Amino acid sequence: RREICYSVYVVMKYFQEKTGGKHKMKKKIVSMLLVAAMVASMAVGCESKNDSGSSDTKSDKGESITFMAPDWAIPSDDQLDEFTKETGIEVEVSEVGWDDIREKLATAATGNKNVADVVEVDWSWVGEFKAAGWLEPLKISDVDKEDFLTLDTFTVDDEILALPYSNDYRIAYYNKDQFAKAGINEAPKTYAEVLEDAKALKASGVDYPLAMSMNAEEKAATGLMWTAFQMDGVVWNDDGTFNKDAIMDALNYYQKVLDADLVAPEDKTASGMEAYMRICSGTASFLVGPTMFVSKTQNPDDSAVVGQVEPILAPGKDGTAKKTMALPEALGVTSTSENKEAAQKFVEWYTSADMQKELNETLGSLPTRSSVLKELVDDGTIANAGAMLEASELIASPFPNGVPAYYAEMSSAMYNAINKMALGELTPEKAYEEMSSALDQLLKEQ
Repeated sequence: RREICYSVYVVMKYFQEKTGGKHKMKKKIVSMLLVAAMVASMAVGCESKNDSGSSDTKSDKGESITFMAPDWAIPSDDQLDEFTKETGIEVEVSEVGWDDIREKLATAATGNKNVADVVEVDWSWVGEFKAAGWLEPLKISDVDKEDFLTLDTFTVDDEILALPYSNDYRIAYYNKDQFAKAGINEAPKTYAEVLEDAKALKASGVDYPLAMSMNAEEKAATGLMWTAFQMDGVVWNDDGTFNKDAIMDALNYYQKVLDADLVAPEDKTASGMEAYMRICSGTASFLVGPTMFVSKTQNPDDSAVVGQVEPILAPGKDGTAKKTMALPEALGVTSTSENKEAAQKFVEWYTSADMQKELNETLGSLPTRSSVLKELVDDGTIANAGAMLEASELIASPFPNGVPAYYAEMSSAMYNAINKMALGELTPEKAYEEMSSALDQLLKEQ
């Protein structure tokens, strides 16, 4: 300001000298000086506003956040505008590939920088993110705790690290027409019945009636997890080691399926999603898989068997499964965020009942709130639901101590052993030994 005032003085002095030091200057000169003074005054005023913090509410009050997520989680511009209108909080969206989110968080954390205020949190990342201290614990009401179906997955040491927004739990699907053609008039309730029904289906002309992921990828590992969980209600012991009886029950079932040639050869080398999609093409008659197939099997763009496939409860050992596993997605607030309060407001808004209904329509996200899921099934928004609601009440976490920080390494050991077994390189016993020894080593390193 001092420099601006001095500049005005210099200009005035110059014109006074040019006019012979007269006390009265010409009107034109006076006008020029007035304009200069006004500009200077405005500049000073603006600078003063910035110094006081009244001109930039967004930056100084923390009313702006960044949101980093994959494309399937990005709300529409209209929805984001509505959030801003309700709260005054601006949202800057950073659309990032799912696989890149962990890397970006790790890189930012190394430099003690904030990559985003709100981030995507996959169920399998929870242990790693907790150990690294990347997430800020969230506070929610007891009512909300009861409403979220998969909150346990994102809770470690009684701390809620993220709120689930997209549900994905495991139920079964069977092709009623193909079963009927094979002389089977009711859905299987146990894995033993699935095996026998599949043999009858194969004899009736369905070459490979079971759709299962056995490639060396993540879906093969999770497939073994939920098979053991649905059979025995347990996968890991409290000390983090595998429950041998449960894992061996699942591996022995896999071996019987392989011996009877009930899965397609490509299921051993193709992606898990390609294996699952065989229920839609009609080349498979039975699948235990993602809830997204409730819709996919009825969509003519995806399915050649519309009207033939029914969602049912997953099989168990002595009847239908008493527990099933979920693989949900969530949103969390980063511990490095300088706008934690605003970030939590966004997470609460995004996972609210009203938004879950909207996001089901605009993004196809399956609600993670039991109240919303029930409402959408009851009013027919989610069609062909079958046993979907009943199965949602069976959701539980197979991890007794939460998802571990070494999950990625453990999963890799599991799916590689499964793939070797599928290719005839390992027996179930040897497959168990391989994955169990890898897990024991990981536990020793903790």
